[in-house]
Amino acid sequence: MNDQMQAPLSPEPSGKTGISEWFSTWMTAVTKPGEQTYAAMAEHPDAATTSRAFTWVFLVGTISAIVNGVLMSVLELAGFASQTPGLADLFGSAERGIAFSLGVSLCLSPVAGAVAVLFFAIAVGLVQWVAGMFGGTGNFSKLAYTMAAISVPFTLVSSLLTPFSSIPYLGICIGLVSLLLSIYVVVMEIMAVKGVNRFSWGKAIGSFFLPTLTVLCICVALPIGVIAAMRLLGPQVGDTFSVINSSLP
Repeated sequence: MNDQMQAPLSPEPSGKTGISEWFSTWMTAVTKPGEQTYAAMAEHPDAATTSRAFTWVFLVGTISAIVNGVLMSVLELAGFASQTPGLADLFGSAERGIAFSLGVSLCLSPVAGAVAVLFFAIAVGLVQWVAGMFGGTGNFSKLAYTMAAISVPFTLVSSLLTPFSSIPYLGICIGLVSLLLSIYVVVMEIMAVKGVNRFSWGKAIGSFFLPTLTVLCICVALPIGVIAAMRLLGPQVGDTFSVINSSLP
């Protein structure tokens, strides 16, 4: 297979507007994966800025938090999920404790949406930064638009599946389904990086995974470095405190 992608097809007008157009874009992204699909998607007028992508991620992050909170409350009332320890004693009954948890989930759902946008922007920014170093021709807003179109529907599906993972045996099946879906999403996102930046598979895979490996290395190395520094500086700090203590009257 030729690694270099051919010229992308121009995005065809769907004739849909508003939310129906959103769903059409999401379904196209996940049911017709391919470099040509994502390259054409990156040329959509809404991909010129990040507003549409961030709106999708915020709304779906908020909705997912609400759905997750409602389903968890229903499962707790049905006895399939354990309630937060202490809430029943604090509010006098399990029902009131569950109602409180649901209220907190609903109130904090916009915060969940905002956090989702923040982490999404950081992840896409790192991937596109590496892609640019590899000679990619895309940009942040185009990649954000295609990545959002891929990830948003699976975020919604995950919000429906995750609460049921607490049910015995069913949780195993949901875990396997979630794993397969995650692999599918990763493959599509690598295709999106390749389609948007119009370079080889190797560069697309490197652009996608290098930021993840870098973050993991930092997360592992930082605590080790702190511990090593504390061990090296420990005796010196102890001597300093001893001098200060002996100089006090």
